[in-house]
Amino acid sequence: MADVVNFSPSSPRNHSCISYSHRRSSSMPVFSSLRFNSSMESDGIGNKIVLQLEEKEPRKGYIQPVQGRNLQNKLRFSKSPRKWWEKRYEPNMKEITSAQDLVDSLRNAGDNLVILDFFSPSCGGCRSLHPKIIQFAETNKDVLFLQVNYEEHKSMCYTLNVHVLPFFRFYRGANGRLCSFSCTNATVKKFKDALAKHTTKRCSLGPAKGLEESELLALSANRDLFFNYVPKQKPISVSVEEQLRERPNLADTELLLPYTEDKHLAEQATEASI
Repeated sequence: MADVVNFSPSSPRNHSCISYSHRRSSSMPVFSSLRFNSSMESDGIGNKIVLQLEEKEPRKGYIQPVQGRNLQNKLRFSKSPRKWWEKRYEPNMKEITSAQDLVDSLRNAGDNLVILDFFSPSCGGCRSLHPKIIQFAETNKDVLFLQVNYEEHKSMCYTLNVHVLPFFRFYRGANGRLCSFSCTNATVKKFKDALAKHTTKRCSLGPAKGLEESELLALSANRDLFFNYVPKQKPISVSVEEQLRERPNLADTELLLPYTEDKHLAEQATEASI
């Protein structure tokens, strides 16, 4: 039953009485009436308000509370139900919180397969496919599933050219991105085939690549993401024209012929004849 609140004037001197009764449980006592007395005294801010608590006799049907027990009124708020994409989270599933978190998660994955799952809370296809994604995560413990909420990271998804949901991208080790596609509950075979193809045992040399260089530059250029990235220095390659330009001009230099003993003797004979 609902709570009852009664308000009525009690005297002509600005005294009012508010009676509050709680009828939800027979084990709860009746709440006392609250009197708000507005006096003429001023404390520099406004009139003082005096709260007086007056006891009332419990009505029939109520259980008298135990004497000496400290009874307090507490507001109880029921917990909101868990969101559908947060139910049955597996240990190898993680929700991305920022662009930096996405980049770090891909780089720290080592040689394990990483699957980016782009979803939206309002996407019906994402919601129907989510239980199967959980089953895939449960049966593939070595695969890391990273979930990206499109509504919370819309600017980041635009930068990564993700415009269709649900959308998936597969990454692994030094090879970086392996494939990317969109599928629904009806076309989940596409996800199964990609998972079977890229979960085979392999070893890639070098650290995990993660996002492409162009994607990292695009994320750093997006002012909404607060992501900083220092581009890699490309190796200096000298073109053929630059190499020819740096060579000395042969017309301005003296050609030196190799010195031989026969040439020395011929020079001496020429000088003696003169």
